[in-house]
Amino acid sequence: MKKTNLSDYDLNTVPNGEKYTIAVVAAEWNPQITDKLLHGAVDTLREHGVKEGNILVQRVPGTFELSSAADTILFNNNKVDAVICIGCVIQGETRHFEFICQAVSQGITNVSLKYHQPVIFSVLTCDTMQQAMDRAGGHHGNKGVEGAVTALKMCRFMDNVASKRTRTMNKIADRVRI
Repeated sequence: MKKTNLSDYDLNTVPNGEKYTIAVVAAEWNPQITDKLLHGAVDTLREHGVKEGNILVQRVPGTFELSSAADTILFNNNKVDAVICIGCVIQGETRHFEFICQAVSQGITNVSLKYHQPVIFSVLTCDTMQQAMDRAGGHHGNKGVEGAVTALKMCRFMDNVASKRTRTMNKIADRVRI
């Protein structure tokens, strides 16, 4: 198997995050992994200009709770531009793994669609603890870094789409006034 750092990215493609507020919700479960992912995300946001006071970090008991936490944050804070959800689920001997992974991925998608805001899936779903360590700052990179980069790029995307929509609405308003 090729050993690749999946977190490598082109610095020139990531927007400056100075004007954005990003929430980062991290599961407490598997802290030896989620703490590294959280630090990777927060450090990357700072490196790309997100102000310290605009990075809102919250912890939840487990990965399953990420969806409801993201929903609560977006419901209660209209200044948040994106939410990064950080968790780690490792395959055990039962089907619990499958249920949690499916529920979390669907839940995060639903929250993003509900609020029309980026809700980023930075959840590791691994067969072994070694695979998780490899993706939490190991030789395959850091999924938290990837989540931060994705959040910033999606914030820029949302700005671009909103700008286009505003321009279109202004054109329509101008036509109506004529």
